[in-house]
Amino acid sequence: MCGFVGVVNLKHNISNEKDTIIRMNNTLKKRGPDECGYYTEDNVLLGHRRLIVIDPDGGKQPMTYQYNGNTYTIVYNGQIYNTKELKEELIQNGFTIDTTSDTEILLKSFICFHENVVDKLNGIFAFAIWDSSNKKLFVARDHFGVKPFYYAMINDYLIFASEVKAILEFPGIKAKLDKQGICELFGIGPAHTAGLTAFKDIYELKPAHYFVFQQDGIKMHRYWKLKSYQHKDSFGKTCEKVRYLLEDSIQRQLVSDVPLCTFLSGGLDSSIITLYAANYCKSNGLPPLNTYSVDYVDNDKNFVKTDFQPNSDNYYIDLMLHKVHTNHHTVVLDTPELADALEDAMIARDFPGMADVDSSMLLFCKNVKNDATVTLTGECADEIFGGYPWFFREDALQSGTFPWSIAISERQQLLNPAFSKNINLKDYIDYRYNESLDDVEILESDSSETAEKRKISHLTLNWFMQTLLDRSDKMGMYNGFEIRVPFCDYRLAEYVWNIPWEIKALNGREKGLLRYVMKDILPSEIVDRKKSPYPKTWNPTYLKKVKEMLSKIMEDKNAPINDLLNREYILEILNTDGKAFTRPWFGQLMTGPQLMAYLCQVNMWLEKYKPEIKV
Repeated sequence: MCGFVGVVNLKHNISNEKDTIIRMNNTLKKRGPDECGYYTEDNVLLGHRRLIVIDPDGGKQPMTYQYNGNTYTIVYNGQIYNTKELKEELIQNGFTIDTTSDTEILLKSFICFHENVVDKLNGIFAFAIWDSSNKKLFVARDHFGVKPFYYAMINDYLIFASEVKAILEFPGIKAKLDKQGICELFGIGPAHTAGLTAFKDIYELKPAHYFVFQQDGIKMHRYWKLKSYQHKDSFGKTCEKVRYLLEDSIQRQLVSDVPLCTFLSGGLDSSIITLYAANYCKSNGLPPLNTYSVDYVDNDKNFVKTDFQPNSDNYYIDLMLHKVHTNHHTVVLDTPELADALEDAMIARDFPGMADVDSSMLLFCKNVKNDATVTLTGECADEIFGGYPWFFREDALQSGTFPWSIAISERQQLLNPAFSKNINLKDYIDYRYNESLDDVEILESDSSETAEKRKISHLTLNWFMQTLLDRSDKMGMYNGFEIRVPFCDYRLAEYVWNIPWEIKALNGREKGLLRYVMKDILPSEIVDRKKSPYPKTWNPTYLKKVKEMLSKIMEDKNAPINDLLNREYILEILNTDGKAFTRPWFGQLMTGPQLMAYLCQVNMWLEKYKPEIKV
């Protein structure tokens, strides 16, 4: 896992602009703390920061290879999980393989298969390959956008990078916030519309897309999407195939030349990952697996049961430890840490995010990084198998909007009245919501329930899951720490997408099929455990801390948040401990203290990035 930057100008010689690429690359030190490399030509500048995971000596980047008189150079962030199969195919096509690095496999696969290489890859990836002879750049991003890729065009320059902060280092590119950006931040945020950022003229390469940049500009292509077809497998065959695809995905992702672990919350998803990973270590004669969980000071005293978080983790973690006998470690975070890390979490995302849901993940990864460099997590199981409450709640299904973000009127009220009269968040949200649903393929053979759940699944996969994947990548890589997501294997997602809802939600349960598949190999209490999200602090001192932070901001009438948001409404939120904002800002956990923390992040973001605001 790494970070990269690049600048291409096909009309002018830019080889003397290396200082620019160095400044851009230096912003990504946290993504790649182990090595740094550059490649320059008349029309291209490439930079790379490396986090060493596979083949320390053979995986250096930028990597260059000459073939049939042409020179190809790659910068790449990710991990290819089917390198063994690709290696065999390359050898059959006359290539020699000199390292164990997946970077070499990826570069030579592109040379062999050209643009069709994206149809060959199983992994998480964002990469750019420069073809010197043809003056052509090829870039691609993985199926679900686990790894990031941002770009901008200014004059004759194409600028790209793993993070927005690197692009903002390019001369002439400034942070700008227009009407669409405000709608993204406060209508959609902390999610975002695929392909966009909140900054004007800075774009994201959409998941499952690639583009070619030549003299005639950018030509964009979509290479994959979830396709709907009638599911014909028997129930027994369906269970067998789900089990196979899941186990295969986990085992492929256990490859590493550096210490590897799993995150274990005692929930169904992380327990599945840990079970297969621990068994793999045992059967291959490896040391016992290291597992990690996160908790908070005094959470056991202050935990409050809710519909969204019905129970705490510790009892279930102990059940799993008796089952798999891993070396388990608990990272305990305190309230001041969570609040103090809000700014780092915002910088990691380059945007206001999920408040302490982000900062706690950042701190968790920071602690685990002391012992390991790679982890496997249970992320994405809820999206793939239908695990969220909104799959079952009629009010959410009938909301006519994104079910994790229904506080539309409250969001509108949060805007500064000077902007609010010119910006209709509901119109923007409705447009994006309907635009997304137009992409769903419903079959005539689908039952009404399956058709309805295809729509909500599509929204969840393409919006909510993307937000969590962004969180995992940015919070992990801010610490030079790689997070892998086996449930996000595109083969598993393709298969489960077409399983009828009546089977997917077997026995009327969230993730009912997944529970059934695991019922004989996991403790029954874990199989039956109701979904519980990533743990948050229940310590009342957190509310006190973020309230103090936000109050201090609001005492300064020149604080930039006052230019963008409704000062009177924020004061009302403060005075009611967040209760004036009647529904969660986002998802299941962003209420009261989290909303105040989010507002603190907004002010931090405005102070650091100083966007020029034009509506």
